[in-house]
Amino acid sequence: MTSTQKNLAGKSRDEQVQRVIVIEGIANALVLVIKIAVGFTTGSLAILADAVHSFSDLANNVVVWFVIKMSAEPPDREHPYGHRKFETVAVFALAVLLFVIAIELVLRALQREVVVVGQSEQAIILMILVLIINIAIAVWERRRAIELNSDILKADASHTFSDVLTTCVVIVGWQLSVFSYPWVDTLCAFGVAGLIAYLAVGLLKKVLPVLVDEYAIEPRAISSNVMTVPGVRSVKQVRSRWLGSGVAVDMILTVDPSISATEAHDISDTVEGLIGDCFQVDDISIHIEPHENGHS
Repeated sequence: MTSTQKNLAGKSRDEQVQRVIVIEGIANALVLVIKIAVGFTTGSLAILADAVHSFSDLANNVVVWFVIKMSAEPPDREHPYGHRKFETVAVFALAVLLFVIAIELVLRALQREVVVVGQSEQAIILMILVLIINIAIAVWERRRAIELNSDILKADASHTFSDVLTTCVVIVGWQLSVFSYPWVDTLCAFGVAGLIAYLAVGLLKKVLPVLVDEYAIEPRAISSNVMTVPGVRSVKQVRSRWLGSGVAVDMILTVDPSISATEAHDISDTVEGLIGDCFQVDDISIHIEPHENGHS
């Protein structure tokens, strides 16, 4: 695949990811309106607080949309490797947000006061509708995230799943407040907070290696493949790094000093094709040096 084809494919992927975020944003706006209506109708502070949470989700959709648009920009003078790490930073921000939600749930459970709230069949139906919308969005977004290989959609799907758990806790707390059993709601809140924190840790484990430039491919695996190419005498250096969901590799190879520049260039092209095919590398930089006697 040529660089132009890769850019077109990347642009198409980014447009599809943005489309998913827009659809999720519309769903979050609908959920926000429903929660506000139910909160004011029943007088439930928990539901109104959850509406504030949904507003933050909607705001997050707007931010993520702009981040994806920015990360899709081609490399420039200030960002020679492109802008893909903006996506990684956004995933990191979502992981931090999950931790904030977990802490918020714990504090809400500890500080909850027993209050008398209203009860109505219409309100329960609307909150169940909220659950159905969030579950459908989370499942659909997760499937699209896998299809598009988008870390940010995977992270956001986890975030939406946490919304489902949060809403469940809110509904349980609301109903138990009616029947005067607030301690069960506290236990549910602690359990959900622990699960959300676990999801956040999983996301952090995925993005931190990218942010600290941990190698994307085991160097020895690259070297062993490169050494099978005729004309390569040694691999002096090999480095790899993540570029969002893509990978960049740069290496220094040695060849027989008696060969021509054209032959050295052909060897470089062969190595580039091999590494690209074996490891799905997006960006490869190869430096050729003459092999020195005694070099291992």
